[in-house]
Amino acid sequence: MRHAIHPVSRPVVFRDRAAGATFLTRSTAPASRTIEWTDGTTYPLIDVEISSASHPFYTGTTRVVDTAGRVERFERRYGTASGAHR
Repeated sequence: MRHAIHPVSRPVVFRDRAAGATFLTRSTAPASRTIEWTDGTTYPLIDVEISSASHPFYTGTTRVVDTAGRVERFERRYGTASGAHR
């Protein structure tokens, strides 16, 4: 195995900007900011837009999409293809 070709994995804090939740995990992602964790240690900080704390699938706030209404609106706007059968 060749040495010095793999990125260094280190502890990193990910902060979900939508939910305000923070997660301490290992990552190779670069970070320009730092944060002090609850244990008093300073870790690199990476802000993310969405995580399991705010994603609708994991929080149970998924919405049902009205696909029939979308199809009808599409057909009104663009018409149906000639010879197409439903």
